[in-house]
Amino acid sequence: MTFSFSIALVWLDLAGVFFFAVSGSLLAARRQFDIVGSLLLASVVGLGGGVIRDIIINAGPPAAFTNPAYLAPPLLAAVLVYFLFSSVERVTSLLVLFDAGGLALFCITGTLKALGAGMHPVPAVLLGVTTAVGGGLLRDITANEVPQLFDPKDIYALPAFAGAALTVLLSITGSFNVVTAGAVAAVVFAFRVTAWRRHWHAPLAVRGWHRLGLDPADNGPRD
Repeated sequence: MTFSFSIALVWLDLAGVFFFAVSGSLLAARRQFDIVGSLLLASVVGLGGGVIRDIIINAGPPAAFTNPAYLAPPLLAAVLVYFLFSSVERVTSLLVLFDAGGLALFCITGTLKALGAGMHPVPAVLLGVTTAVGGGLLRDITANEVPQLFDPKDIYALPAFAGAALTVLLSITGSFNVVTAGAVAAVVFAFRVTAWRRHWHAPLAVRGWHRLGLDPADNGPRD
C-alpha cells in the first residue's frame, strides 16, 4: 500500500468507528445508561470489530490501542448524543442509519486490511464481514439486546458480504479507488437500510418453517 492510500484507509476506519460509536451511544440512551455507560458502549461497538480484525491478521497491537486518534470518535459520539438526544426523535431509525454507515465502511476497510496482509480473497471477504458485524454484535450483547445479526426478521450480514465481495473484486481488477469505494459504501448502506425498512429477511434454517408473529400466507407482520 502507498502512504497516501494507507492514510485514506485510516480515515475510512475512523469514520466507521464514529458511525458505529453513535449507534452505541444511541442504544445506551434508549436503555437509559449513564454517560459512562454511553461512552463504554460507544467504544465497544466502534472499536470492537477493528480489534477482532487486527488480532486475526496478526497485525500486532490493535490500532485502537496504538493510535490515540481512535479514541476520539467514541468520545465525540457520546458527547453529541448527550447534548442532542433530548431533541432527537425516532431513535431506532437513527440507530439503524448510523449502524448501516458503520457497516458499509468497516466491510471495506476490513477487507482491504486483510488483502494488504496477504490473505486470499475468500478469507479476506470473511474477515471484512467479521469486521463489519463484530462491533454491532458486541454492542447488542453488552446492552442485553437480541443481536441484529441473529434477528430472523432482518438482514444484517448480507449487505456486508456484498460490500466485502465488491471490494475484493475491485481490488484484484485494479479498479478500487476513492470513487468506487464510495459507490460500494453507498450500495451497502442502501441495501441495509432498504432491507430494514421493507422487512426483508433470509429463509429460516428449516424449509417450510415460519417466523413467529408473521402470517404464513403473506409473510408479513400480523396486525
